[in-house]
Amino acid sequence: MKNVILSTQRPIEIRFNDIDMMNVVWHGTYPLYLEDARVAFGIRYGLSYSRCIQENMYAPIVEMKLNYKNPITYGMKPIIEITYKPTDAAKIVFNYRIFNPQTNTTLLTAHTVQVFVDHNYNLSLNKPQFYIDWQKLVGVI
Repeated sequence: MKNVILSTQRPIEIRFNDIDMMNVVWHGTYPLYLEDARVAFGIRYGLSYSRCIQENMYAPIVEMKLNYKNPITYGMKPIIEITYKPTDAAKIVFNYRIFNPQTNTTLLTAHTVQVFVDHNYNLSLNKPQFYIDWQKLVGVI
């Protein structure tokens, strides 16, 4: 693996229905923010869910870790940063950071792991060729 960093950021819009009665973002909303970050990453680097489907693969999440650091409240304008973590295994690994851009305070860190399965939900133990090609294209291998 080469020491190439693939990362992107996007603002998060905190909607009123994202918050709970304590005026903080409800814990169940954060996976949706991570999903938005993965979509933004896919658009920027050409690794989209539709590409996986075209290649007769799915990439389900099999691991998700969230570390809540500071509350996000209604009216805040946080940013989510997603960073691809290259691995030799047949999986896609991302690390995330949600932060307040005014203070650079970390609000949440997170980590997800996706694997490859075919349309019959059989786990692929080897990287699909399209994923290897993508890794070469973006310079991580």
